[in-house]
Amino acid sequence: MPGNERASGAAGLSVPAALATGGIEVLGALPESSNAALLVRCVAPDDTCLAVYKPMRGEAPLWDFPDGTLHRREVAAFELARALGWPRVPPTVLRDGPFGPGSVQLFITFDPAEHFFTLEVEHAETFRRVALFDLAVNNADRKGGHCLLDEDGEIWVIDHGVCFAVEPKLRTVIWTFVDEPLPADAVGDLTRVRAQLEPGREVAEALGALLAPDEVDATRERIDRVIAEGRFPEPAPGVRPFPWPPI
Repeated sequence: MPGNERASGAAGLSVPAALATGGIEVLGALPESSNAALLVRCVAPDDTCLAVYKPMRGEAPLWDFPDGTLHRREVAAFELARALGWPRVPPTVLRDGPFGPGSVQLFITFDPAEHFFTLEVEHAETFRRVALFDLAVNNADRKGGHCLLDEDGEIWVIDHGVCFAVEPKLRTVIWTFVDEPLPADAVGDLTRVRAQLEPGREVAEALGALLAPDEVDATRERIDRVIAEGRFPEPAPGVRPFPWPPI
């Protein structure tokens, strides 16, 4: 790849300059996406990276999420993950791109043969935090294929467009840890970030710029409930707890 172009997880959860402000060049469409997802190159004077651009105008309408909000939920998921320090959600920003406003997320070079079901045993500690994150954001679509193994052996999680609903919608393949106590250090991170979700605090302001007020309120309430219960829950009765397809 030319210059300083990056397409892996080396940048951690910091936002590359090219992703935040660089010019956006569309390279092509990513296949098998229910919404428009475009591979792009972001170019700044001293920084270049590959990214996935999801324009608002390419979002398919959903009956249970407000129209034109999925790209903002992608960014909100990154903001919460960055505040927590986990899981690895690729840096994601709100940009006005070639097809209008949308989310722009750092592209992660990954092994397409790997997914949650091939990785869950070796990376159980990472997936405990993914499961805890999904509880906090109310992830309605944690498929196994949304868990990526990068070139450095790190796990990244993607596709958070159907998170942060007010009504319970958790659908995930990660039910491995039912009734286990939550990791103490992760609870500490949740407690710290919960304080920052109070009105006027940093994380509340970041999410409030992306989500409806009642969705931010519901995020606070979910985190309070998760901390109070102290264990990974089992699926709620009478609901469909798994996404389809599972990978």
